[in-house]
Amino acid sequence: MTPPTDLAPAQAAARLDRYTVIDVRSPGEYASGHLPGAHNIPLGDLHHALPELKAAAARGELLMVCASGNRSATAGTELAAADIPAATLAGGTTAWAAEGHPLQPSEGAPTAWAMDRQVRLAAGSLVVLGLAAGPRFRAARWLAAGVGAGLVYSALTNTCGMAAVLARLPHNRPRAADLSTTLEALQQQ
Repeated sequence: MTPPTDLAPAQAAARLDRYTVIDVRSPGEYASGHLPGAHNIPLGDLHHALPELKAAAARGELLMVCASGNRSATAGTELAAADIPAATLAGGTTAWAAEGHPLQPSEGAPTAWAMDRQVRLAAGSLVVLGLAAGPRFRAARWLAAGVGAGLVYSALTNTCGMAAVLARLPHNRPRAADLSTTLEALQQQ
């Protein structure tokens, strides 16, 4: 089991034509902007795509991408456990765009907010709700405290339970046909 190699955005950009790029973000995040030529296989569906990814890796190098590099690192580890070599984009699409490299939006696809933005909206709304309802319903303060504790836990463990829940919303979930289409495209490369 070889651990995935982290590539800086400049390194990946210089060799982008050599890679089959796999974006493991939610479909909504992918639609809002992805690396040119990237295929969307959300992290939760990666295990379904292992045979196609193994075949794609036999034909060329894989580059795993997400928003910040955390999910792609998880994907790289999962692929390494299945003896599929892959590299990951350090800093994800955020670092890619910050260095001036282009992101390609999906044509005609509705754009959902990035997952971190969805988490900030949900967490902030729950805190405000808990504080606003607190004077009338004392137990509502626990809502704000619970969200705050969840955010601290999220930072300490580098995981996000709220993002996992939000990823299950319909606008963040892939349609079965989209995943099938992606897997077919991987086989034809």
